[in-house]
Amino acid sequence: MISTSEDLSAMATWDSVRAPKSLAYRIKLLAQLATRRLTERLDAFGLTPFHWLVLCCLWEEDGLPTSSIGERLQQVGGTLTGVIDRMEERGLVQRERDTRDRRVWRIWLTDAGKDLESVLPPVAAQVRDDMMQGIPPEQRELFSQILDQAIANLSLS
Repeated sequence: MISTSEDLSAMATWDSVRAPKSLAYRIKLLAQLATRRLTERLDAFGLTPFHWLVLCCLWEEDGLPTSSIGERLQQVGGTLTGVIDRMEERGLVQRERDTRDRRVWRIWLTDAGKDLESVLPPVAAQVRDDMMQGIPPEQRELFSQILDQAIANLSLS
């Protein structure tokens, strides 16, 4: 079949949304590569990127209910429960029932979990720096703002 210039124009328009050129695919690839690199670095500590995320939440505000951690990380309860189980087994966190609502479990850092706050952020910063190598600081900030806006746009629905 012979393509008209109109057909070629339509194909060029759609080219930007097809993998591997689509923005969503490239963001997914970037996330996979960054996660792989972070996984390699955290493995030395016996941790996963998900452990890192939970620790970050608790370093920001210790004693959060499990549901609040899930909301902050946009994770479903079952997945988070297993991660917290493993973190508790490793002595990084402990669960306690909320004193005002016995249905709620609060997650508290142990001393070992608190100690990691001085160790792990430089590890994550190195992964970020590797990823952003060659990108000027002002473009890094703009990229971060654009990602935040795109996430917010899709979170609305």
